[in-house]
Amino acid sequence: MPALLSPLTRTVTYTRWLHLLSGAVFVAVCSMVYPGFEGSGPVYWIELMLSPVPVLLLAAAVPGVRLAEGLQARLLLVPGQLVRHEREDLRSGIAVARAASWRDRRRTALWLVLRAEAGLAVALLSVQAPALTFSLLAAASGTAPDDELPLAPAGHHWSYALLAPLPLLVLAAVVVGGGAAMTAAARRLLGPSPAEKLAALEERTERLLEHNRLARELHDSIGHALTVSVVQAGAARAAGSPEFTDRALDAIEDTGRRALEDLERVLRLLREGGDGRAADRPKVADAGRLVESARASGAEVDVELSGPVTEVPGPVSREGYRIVQEALTNALRHAGPRVRVSVRIAYDRAALELDVRNPVPEGARTAADGGRGLCGIRERAVLLGGTAHTGPYDGGWRVHALLPAERPGP
Repeated sequence: MPALLSPLTRTVTYTRWLHLLSGAVFVAVCSMVYPGFEGSGPVYWIELMLSPVPVLLLAAAVPGVRLAEGLQARLLLVPGQLVRHEREDLRSGIAVARAASWRDRRRTALWLVLRAEAGLAVALLSVQAPALTFSLLAAASGTAPDDELPLAPAGHHWSYALLAPLPLLVLAAVVVGGGAAMTAAARRLLGPSPAEKLAALEERTERLLEHNRLARELHDSIGHALTVSVVQAGAARAAGSPEFTDRALDAIEDTGRRALEDLERVLRLLREGGDGRAADRPKVADAGRLVESARASGAEVDVELSGPVTEVPGPVSREGYRIVQEALTNALRHAGPRVRVSVRIAYDRAALELDVRNPVPEGARTAADGGRGLCGIRERAVLLGGTAHTGPYDGGWRVHALLPAERPGP
């Protein structure tokens, strides 16, 4: 019994009941014009049911009607779910968007007619069922029942009291079942079209790609800052030189400040969205500060620049900076602060080539032993249509990336 009555304790049951009743409002308005409220018999009820259909069919041709019906269906048939405009959220199965095709209009027309007819039936039952219950109680108590009801009890008898709850139970069953049926119908008739589903999938894919990009940004920036700070602190302790310690502290401060700027920018993106002011992001021409930071840690870094690297197109330049940053981070982390690293950056209008090499001490862990850094390098290259290779090379370790970077000529 508690399981049977549990639907009556849920808010959604009553919001769906309200949705069903609201469908009868338009029928009542149309009945004021035709056929009125005074008729009776099968012909009258047929006319009452059919009178709003032409107007509903015309209304369905208006694109905004589908949006209004979808919004109302979400609010009342699936309350509690986040309601967003148009394609942003289709988890409820009910779209909130204007009709974009005649197929959408046809489905909206069928939905409007179904809602009106179901609403009329539920409205009549909602009035008649309580009235019949009172009539049965009256007949059981010996008073005159309402003779105008379709199923009015005949005579007086105490046993009518046993039947009194039955109309209310029927009403409850119709409200629960009808609400569930209308929800299913809304998902089918007001559900997203194939084009809307595709647009929602594309939007979700773009959000996931953006989140992955931000995760790579944090990994590279914060990982580099922590690695450099740890290595420089260890080198300063081992050197025992006040002068070296001062340089290390300056480098740690500068690296930490830039990491905080990157962190604030990424957090701002997550909170507000947008393109995150791409101009604020470091470019491959700024790789010199990465080199200086690595040198301050005790590493020997040889740099070779070829071509006008300051003219590398923005997206390629920014991703190139991150690739160099990750390669230097891995060299310091896995080969130690005294490692010798060679960095070559070449740009020839058609492509940006990045080549970072370092020896690997015997017994040292390599970047391939774990972490997401190398995967991030390859992902960055692939997203730009380029290639990246990482791994052992000539007794050491090599990160080599080739990124298409064609820029318009003068």
